[in-house]
Amino acid sequence: MPSAPSTQWQRLLKNQGTWVGSFTQVSPAGALRQDTPSAVALLPLNGGNTIRQTIRKFPPGQPVSETVLEYSSLGRGVLFCETGAFSQGSIQRSPVSEFGAELGLIYGSERLRVAQIFPKQPTLGSLTLIREHLEGSEPTSRPDLSADQLVGTWVGEAETVYPDLQPPQTMTTRLEIQRAGSGIVQSLYFGDGLPLRSQGQQVGATLRFDQGSQPVTVLLLPSGASASFPSEIQAGQGLFLEAGWLITPTLRQRLIRTYNAQGTWVGLTLVTEQKQ
Repeated sequence: MPSAPSTQWQRLLKNQGTWVGSFTQVSPAGALRQDTPSAVALLPLNGGNTIRQTIRKFPPGQPVSETVLEYSSLGRGVLFCETGAFSQGSIQRSPVSEFGAELGLIYGSERLRVAQIFPKQPTLGSLTLIREHLEGSEPTSRPDLSADQLVGTWVGEAETVYPDLQPPQTMTTRLEIQRAGSGIVQSLYFGDGLPLRSQGQQVGATLRFDQGSQPVTVLLLPSGASASFPSEIQAGQGLFLEAGWLITPTLRQRLIRTYNAQGTWVGLTLVTEQKQ
């Protein structure tokens, strides 16, 4: 018999430990602005029923900052996948309030997190790339992500979890990425559905997909990371925020937080794909 799926709290506990790394500020165009060393400790207390989270940042030439949080339940804006990957953020988009989310991927003793913030405006205001490894382990050195690394056919599986905690859904995926002059063409298949095709142009460290009702920008980032987001949020259109991680040249994970046309958060999808 297959094992029962783990609870959201059990998935949170897959993130326990002290994660050492840094918070890197990135401009909406992909320029690296500032890198702050960090240590984030997640310590189970009370028989694992409470988590104490201690966030320490070490800005060069400035005092250490420390934030301590304790919680024994999860907020409505956070969901975890089976691997321990997670996202926390806005459950509803409103043009008069800040909107955004953090997306966190986990692989072995390493984590990659991307935080995207839209400050009361339809375009991205700030992005933070957080690269971490468990204390005592060695981080893997990965090159900056390039479009050429993504060219090829990626076959995988997508698992979607839902904020209303309906049963998760799993389906196969296939992503075909080809060069087209200075840009790329991608075809995305979910299950047996028709492909979603889009064409992007590369501008510096960004890929811009400008066709369709909701144009999308993809930032190519250090350490195999990527971030995808609406180039400009269009009212009345669904949208997604995504973090990608090229873990090895042939293994990639993507975490996608999806909102419907009313701006309501409707699902979190983890795609794990292998290059053929």
